[in-house]
Amino acid sequence: MSENHDDFDFEPVRGLPQLLPKGERMLWQGAPRWQDLAVHAFHARKVIWYFAGLTMLAGVLRLAEGESFASAIRPFQWLMPMGLVAAVLLVGLAYLSARTTVYTITSKRLVMRVGMALPVSINLPFNQIDGASVRLFANGSGDIPLKVTAKERIAYLVLWPHARPFHFTHPQPTLRCVARADDVAGLLAAALAGAAPQPLQAEAVPGRAASNSQPVAA
Repeated sequence: MSENHDDFDFEPVRGLPQLLPKGERMLWQGAPRWQDLAVHAFHARKVIWYFAGLTMLAGVLRLAEGESFASAIRPFQWLMPMGLVAAVLLVGLAYLSARTTVYTITSKRLVMRVGMALPVSINLPFNQIDGASVRLFANGSGDIPLKVTAKERIAYLVLWPHARPFHFTHPQPTLRCVARADDVAGLLAAALAGAAPQPLQAEAVPGRAASNSQPVAA
C-alpha cells in the first residue's frame, strides 16, 4: 500500500518520529484501506441502511393511516438525502484517517502514527505487548488488535478509530483494515516471538475467504 504524505515532511523516516537506532530494522509499513475503514470503523454502510429503514417505516406508517401513495413516498425526498450526506461525510473521514495513518513494524517495536488534526506517534516496544489477534474480512484485509500490558494502557479516545471496538476499560491498539492482514499478523507474531522475519511489503491482494478471528501470539 502506497501513500503520499507531503504534509509530514518533518518526519526523518515516513511514519516515524526519529531515525531507527542502530541494529533495529523495519519489517513492514502500511496503512488502513480507506474503503474498508469506511465500512468497518466509520460504519458508512450501516448509516445508509438505517436511513433506508427509517424511510420505509415512515412510508408504511403513512399508508397504514390511510394517506395516499404520494404522501407515503414523501419521506424518501428528505430522509434518504440526509442519509447520503451522512455517509459521504463518514467516507471522507475514513479517507482522511487512512491518509494520515502509518503503521510500522520493526524488529523491536510497533509504531502507530495516527491522528487527522493532531498527529501523534504511539510507540509500542514488543515487551509492552502481551499478545495479538487477527480478524479477517472477506477481501483479505483485516484488523490486528494488540493486548498491551496494564501499565501501558492508552486512552480509547486517543486511539480511535485505531482501537478494538467496545474495549473501553482495557483499550487495545489495533491495526485497522490493513491489506493482507494474515501475512502482516504472521510477521508480527514472528517478531513478537523473537524470530528474524523477512521484511514484508504491504500491497493489495484479491479477496479471500469469509470473515473469521484467530489468535496470533501470546
